[in-house]
Amino acid sequence: MTAIPYSTPSKTTRFLWWCAGADEHFLMKSPMQDRVKYAGIGGIVLCTGALAMVSGGFAFFTAFGPKAYAMDQQEAAGIGFLIGTVLFGIAWGLIIFNLDRFIVSSTGKGDGTDTVTWREVMQAFPRIIIALILGFAISAPLEIRILKSEIDNELDKFQKTYTQERNMQSDSLFAQRKAILEKDKLELEGKLASYETELKVYDDKIDELVEKKRLEMQDKRAYGEGPVAKALQKNIDDKMTEKEKFAALKATDMNTWKSELEKTSNDIRALDDELRAEYKKNEESAHTYSGLLKRIQISHEVGGVIPWIIFLVILCIEMGPIFFKMMLTKGPYDYMVENQNYLMNVENGVLKEDHIYQGTNGIIHMEKYRYLEVEKAKKDKEAKLEALGRINQHIIGSWEQIKMNQVSQNPQAHYTENDPNTTA
Repeated sequence: MTAIPYSTPSKTTRFLWWCAGADEHFLMKSPMQDRVKYAGIGGIVLCTGALAMVSGGFAFFTAFGPKAYAMDQQEAAGIGFLIGTVLFGIAWGLIIFNLDRFIVSSTGKGDGTDTVTWREVMQAFPRIIIALILGFAISAPLEIRILKSEIDNELDKFQKTYTQERNMQSDSLFAQRKAILEKDKLELEGKLASYETELKVYDDKIDELVEKKRLEMQDKRAYGEGPVAKALQKNIDDKMTEKEKFAALKATDMNTWKSELEKTSNDIRALDDELRAEYKKNEESAHTYSGLLKRIQISHEVGGVIPWIIFLVILCIEMGPIFFKMMLTKGPYDYMVENQNYLMNVENGVLKEDHIYQGTNGIIHMEKYRYLEVEKAKKDKEAKLEALGRINQHIIGSWEQIKMNQVSQNPQAHYTENDPNTTA
């Protein structure tokens, strides 16, 4: 019977076969049904890698991009950061693509029927777990991008509420610090005011004495300074001396109080600047909540079932090829691949033997592999050891015969009674 001719596949079809981890050599000899199967699987793997590329780029931009309130206009990212985002997205997409390609190519056909049995599921369980994790890693950034408007609205409310709460805490803390400084300032101002009051007492007393002297000498200028005026002048000089002594005594304290008062006043003014800086820090702290984790949390709070639908869709795309391969029935391509594998095993001295046993729970099928080169090496080694044993026995027997002849011919040379130095 003549083989049915098929058209030469395009480069795109061959690339999809490569994405599916299929052997192009045998697919070229396979019917169109097998070609379409593996081209479809390769298309799913390629789409998964493309989705992972977009998802990875958006995740990188969200995690490391400019931070601000969600509803505010964010500053433009630099060209270097955008290039880094693109490169990360490409690298992440290639990683996922390579993992999916490995998972799909390493997943067998199971029992070769279109039904998925529990045994097949358990055999593919590690691959299913990996696909589940990859599905979540791809879907999470995509869902926060799809629900961006709703997430930004809720996130902006959270950020501003968070900022207000932090500002209130800062106000309370700075109010306590300011109250302590204000108290210290009042105490210092009180000490300075007390000093000024005491100085004023001296000044008032001096002014009073000066006034008395003036009145005393008002009508007696022609007679000169009398005893009363001299006494008053002496009192004035004494008071001025007392004032100077008091000022000199308090000079050190005054300088200290003035220095402390100036420092305290500066600290009070600096508190306002610190408080404004603290407000700025609170805003920056609120901006950090615009990352992936908070957005994913909000998406599940406001999105309802939509995030789960997106996750299940991505999961179907990610896990679909695994189950599709378990549901595929064996076709010419699979038999050609198996035949090639068996042929390579035989050429390399590996034989598979099928054994069927009747067990308590039914018929048991077991596969046994024979490694011909190993068996041959084992037989050669056994033959060498047997030959070496025979040679050793022959040598020992010949040596024994020689010694027996020597003893028979001259027994006195080999035995001396009670002589410990005699050797055989």
